[in-house]
Amino acid sequence: MADAEKARSRSRPDEAPIKTTEAQRQYSKVAFAVAAYATCSASMLIVNKLCITYLPAPTVVLFLQLSFTAVAIRAMTHYGIVDADPLDVEKAKPFVLVALAFLGALYTNVKTLQYANVETFIVFRCSTPCLIAVLDYVFLGRAMPNLKSWASLGAIVCGAVTYVSFDADFEVRAYGWVLAWYVVFAFDQIYIKYAVDQSSLSVWGRTYYMNALAVVPVSVMGLLSGESSAVSRGGLTREDEAYQWGWAGFCALTASCVAGVVMSYSAMQLRGMISATSFTVVGTMCKIATVVVNCLIWDKHASLGGLAALFICLFAGLGYEQSPLRTPQPATTKPATVGSDKV
Repeated sequence: MADAEKARSRSRPDEAPIKTTEAQRQYSKVAFAVAAYATCSASMLIVNKLCITYLPAPTVVLFLQLSFTAVAIRAMTHYGIVDADPLDVEKAKPFVLVALAFLGALYTNVKTLQYANVETFIVFRCSTPCLIAVLDYVFLGRAMPNLKSWASLGAIVCGAVTYVSFDADFEVRAYGWVLAWYVVFAFDQIYIKYAVDQSSLSVWGRTYYMNALAVVPVSVMGLLSGESSAVSRGGLTREDEAYQWGWAGFCALTASCVAGVVMSYSAMQLRGMISATSFTVVGTMCKIATVVVNCLIWDKHASLGGLAALFICLFAGLGYEQSPLRTPQPATTKPATVGSDKV
């Protein structure tokens, strides 16, 4: 009996380092996933803006991006570079709605960028975490944010309101598309997080399913809108001039397709690691790089006061802390939070 007690006492000191090492390893994975997604998200908005400038056909751009991503993942799986599950009817059923939500968010995103400056889109993106936090509580079992986090989210909203008061480039059609994106984006964030948590597919598998299943509806949209035929015959217009394929447009489109693969994977990976609200806050914060680049390359900017308010929005997100689950998950389930739960 005494020997057993001594053995237990000797084993205890070894347990803490193991737990600490595992926690550090998980925290490092999340940190890397956040950095990868932040980099992709910050650059993707600029790349898409370039695409729409050179090729003013949002559905055609989306079709090419989605098709390229799906084909690229299948090719990499064939050569053993990645491991993506093949399409299966039963596994695909929950992802049909995921694909539609994903497509709706992408389409309204691109349409917003077609009719508004990048800052206009970003400021509305800054206000989404407040709504997602409530939906996280109602549908995904998260606790409500603590006081510090609400203060952070409130500062984001205040900065957004201030920005709108400085925005001289107000366009009813542009803001109408932003509102449409806002509604679709909220559903997208919550439902995709739910589907990811319930799915047994690998990260590459989920990425492949989402892009592949979205190709068909976006093809239909392209045909109905007439954009596909307009592109083929050069009937699109850009700044009162007939659109013609060019080297700059081809390079921008190619870059957007390649970036789409990395963006899709990094987003799907991060969704599985953190809460829907945290994912939204991370996406909002990383747009600071987009604002800086946008100010350097575009003529259509916000005013100095508007940009100052936008910076307040983005940096306020640094104070947000991820809310824990109201009911702790079993030990066998994938953990929803890692480390200190701080984004």
